[in-house]
Amino acid sequence: MTTALQIIAWSCIGMLLVVEPVRATTISDLEKQKEELEEQRRQADEQRRQEQQNYNNASGRVSSIQSDVDEVAGEIDEIDAALVETLASIELIEEDIAAKEEQIEETARELDAAIATEQAQYEAMKLRIKFMYEKGDITYLQILLESQNFSDMVNKVEYVEKLYEYDRKLLLDYQAAREAVEALKEKLEEEKSELEAQEHELQEEKDSLEIILAEKQEAYDNFEVQLAQAKQEAAIYKANIRKQNDEIKRLEAEAAQKQSEIDAAKQAEEEARRAQELALQNEAAQNASNSSSGSSSGSSGSSGSSSGGNYASASSYSGTGSKGQQIANYACQFIGNPYVPGGTSLTQGADCSGFVWRVYKDFGYSVPRTSYSLRSTGTGVSYSEAQPGDIMCYAGHVGIYIGNGQIVHASTQRTGIKITHATYKEILSVRRVV
Repeated sequence: MTTALQIIAWSCIGMLLVVEPVRATTISDLEKQKEELEEQRRQADEQRRQEQQNYNNASGRVSSIQSDVDEVAGEIDEIDAALVETLASIELIEEDIAAKEEQIEETARELDAAIATEQAQYEAMKLRIKFMYEKGDITYLQILLESQNFSDMVNKVEYVEKLYEYDRKLLLDYQAAREAVEALKEKLEEEKSELEAQEHELQEEKDSLEIILAEKQEAYDNFEVQLAQAKQEAAIYKANIRKQNDEIKRLEAEAAQKQSEIDAAKQAEEEARRAQELALQNEAAQNASNSSSGSSSGSSGSSGSSSGGNYASASSYSGTGSKGQQIANYACQFIGNPYVPGGTSLTQGADCSGFVWRVYKDFGYSVPRTSYSLRSTGTGVSYSEAQPGDIMCYAGHVGIYIGNGQIVHASTQRTGIKITHATYKEILSVRRVV
């Protein structure tokens, strides 16, 4: 018969379970989630380092390309200056050539005039000489004879000679003037030829500078494109770094939150365990008190030989909750009892499969005696569907699920029968018998 103390004790446990909601996510799951978050953070940190390296490389390319751009821009400025100077020189030479051509034309006209004057003088002198000498000595003698006196004669002879010398000198002067004009014309033409040669060389220099300028401009444009691309890449990498930093902060915050949840879950689990142990101890003490007060101690029922009469029999749980919950509650009252290899006594000691076998036997169920055979008993369900009273099967071990992500089981000789987190090791199967 369930005592008032038992009802109060189990009510306290229920309240603890209500205060801390049934966790579908176990502590092991939280720790696994935290590890996954930490792994994601490590990956994000590695990605950030890679993005930082990419950003450093892109920034280096930006600096290098910018240096090339500045260098080419300087060369373009120099070529532009040289080209402007060359064009100015060509313009000046063209002006000099035009002036020389005008001078040559003027000199040519002067030369033509000098040649004409020389030719006219030459023709006039030839006529006078021809006139005088064609007459021979008679004419010359006639001039002398016609002289009125000696003095007149001498004067006439001197006149004739002076006339000849004048013609000759004038002809020589005209020849000299013509030759001077010819020399000037030749000099001007030579200077014009030199100017034309300089103009040709400057024109070639201009063409060469324009070709070089076009090549430099093309290189400059290419560098500008490369610079824009490198800057764009650097901006992308920088944005990725900021994104990775935000992701790392988020993951660190989530990992810290998970650790807080783990700490809270462990604390709640410890408090629930202590409350449950205290309730069971109080219930055991009450049962012992009732037994010593003179109640019929021999009425421990069919479980007397295994429970020692100090614990409520399985029949006392027949009206409390589902059959599985009754089994779980019944199994929990033996927490703290010893683990005995091969044993099946809930009070004197049992191993893991003996403990499960005996609890189920007290409720009238026949289950296999070994942990290996228990893996195939009843009906298999998933862990997410587990209910109190289900059998949790592990490699070489079994326990009874009591809800809230926990099992009660005969653990080891050192710890005996106790409550443990259901996922403390890999679950091979969950078997439902009731």
